[in-house]
Parts: sequence; C-alpha cells; structure tokens
Amino acid sequence: MPRLGLLCFLALLSITYAKPRLSGLSQDAVNYINKANTTWTAGINFPNADYSYIKTLCGTLLKGPKLPELPKSTEDIKLPENFDARTQWPKCPTISQIRDQGSCGSCWAFGAVEAMSDRICILSAGKVSVEVSAEDLLTCCEDCGMGCFGGYPSSAWDYWAKTGLVTGGLYQSNVGCRPYTIAPCEHHVNGSRPPCSGEQDTPKCDKQCVSGYTLSYPKDKHFGKTAYGIPSNEQQIMAEIYKNGPVEAAFTVYEDFLLYKTGVYQHVTGSVLGGHAVKILGWGKENGTPYWLVANSWNTDWGDKGYFKILRGKDHCGIESEMVAGIPLI
Repeated sequence: MPRLGLLCFLALLSITYAKPRLSGLSQDAVNYINKANTTWTAGINFPNADYSYIKTLCGTLLKGPKLPELPKSTEDIKLPENFDARTQWPKCPTISQIRDQGSCGSCWAFGAVEAMSDRICILSAGKVSVEVSAEDLLTCCEDCGMGCFGGYPSSAWDYWAKTGLVTGGLYQSNVGCRPYTIAPCEHHVNGSRPPCSGEQDTPKCDKQCVSGYTLSYPKDKHFGKTAYGIPSNEQQIMAEIYKNGPVEAAFTVYEDFLLYKTGVYQHVTGSVLGGHAVKILGWGKENGTPYWLVANSWNTDWGDKGYFKILRGKDHCGIESEMVAGIPLI
C-alpha cells in the first residue's frame, strides 16, 4: 500500500508539472499558446512595461455589491447570429472609441462611462452624443471603491443614477468638463508616451469644469434613469445589448490574456492577476467558436487594435456573471 501511494503521488506530481509555469510577458508563453491549437493567437503587447504596471491594469473588485436584476423576456426578439454595435448605430462615435486608463486601476470606471456614453447616444436616437467623464467617476465616487486602487462596476452605475456624471474626453483632449488627467503610457520601446510603470495615486475630486468650458459643473451632469444587473444568461445578455446598447462586464484576468492578439480568447496558461472591467459591444462566431466582442481600455496598440473576443456562453473567466448596465435619463 505505501508503494502504491508513492506511485500515485509521483503520478500526480508529473501531471502538476507537465504544464509549464510561464510569465505572462514572455516569448516562451507566446510560443506555448500558439502551439496549443487553441482558438486565439498570442503575441507580445507590453515589451516596455514593468510588471508593477501590469498588475495595476486589473483594478476591478470582483463579487462586489449587486444591483437588482431586470429579467426580460427574449421571446419577441429575433437575435442575429452576429452583432456589432459599431455598425448597428453608426451615428454614435463613442461606440468605436478605445480609451487608455494609464497607470491607474480605473478599468471599473472606464467600462462604465464607455457604455453610458454609448447608451446616451443610442437611446436619444443620435441626438445627444457626449463622452461621459471617467475622471469624474474615478475621483468623486466614494462608494465605488478605492479609485486607482480598484472599484466596483455596479457602484459606478448606481452613482450615475443617483448623483450623475459630467462629460470628459481622453487625456489632453480638451473635450468636456473634466477630461482624463492620467497620461497614457508607452507599451512599446520606441514611442512618445512615458513608460508604463507603477501605479499613481487617484486624482482629486474637483467639482468644477476645466477653464474655458462653457457649462458649469452642475449644469453639465448627465444622469442614469435606472441601473441594474444583467442575469448570467447568454440570451438575455444578447437581448440587452441588441435593444439598449453596450454593457459593462467584469472578469478574472490570467497572465495569458496579456498576450492576446487575435481570435477568440480562452485561458490556456498563467496565474490569476486580478479582476478587470470592459465594455461588451457585440457577439458572433469565429470558425465555429461563439464569442463576445469586447472593447478594452489599454489603448489601440494592445490586442486587436484595442479590442478582443472571448468565449461566449460558458461564463468563461466569469465574464457573464458580473454584467451591469442602465438606462440614461434623456
């Protein structure tokens, strides 16, 4: 019996070490993934980034406060096999925008304001087109979490409904009341942006618009009429996007996700880095694999020009478990 136990232990040990432990930033990990016959292609996205910066990108606190769910019947909606909000609502420019959160764990705020901006345009039939301020949400929502050190997507949408958010575009864009003040960083060795390293403190909550903006801070606010959770049901998620526009989702990030280039992402190798929030704007199938179409907030030089696809219908990495949205007050 002891000998049998030893053999079982050695067998288990060999299985444990059969899968290599590879850094999420290494060429070895890229080679391993690309030889694994999976549904996506890997490549180096962060050749000039410190690992401290990489960890800051995952600033979403998972399994936080829950919003009431609004289950809806999907029987009267004929959902297409492929859907892309960018082509469905071409008069809404924010749907195609890829933002950059910089060296701050503000993904929870970015995923929220991106979807809010899209929905304001969509549900106003293109009459109102604004960029809701990530800066305002990141710095002023005390109940949302810890600013650059992590936050809750559900609390972001609740804040929009209760307190409202002003407008604000990208870093140095001079767009809106409170543009983003954290600079994008350089993922690649040769570039004009500062290097990606560390995590900076959350900027101050400054309840006034930048100099030269025509509206006052209170007059510039946009509010949500409702904020709600979306049931972890593929058809209901699709129906929500099809009817009202993009939604915010949170999921668990593994090291291999950093290496995504094209295809439908499925976790292959690497350790957990943390939680991340993104905007889901569509769905489809690629070579028979169902996917969600997702906009990231790591600039356009990451992934597929800032976008990625992830396995749909299997709650992969928890992507379907923490989806939130809301209806704007127009």
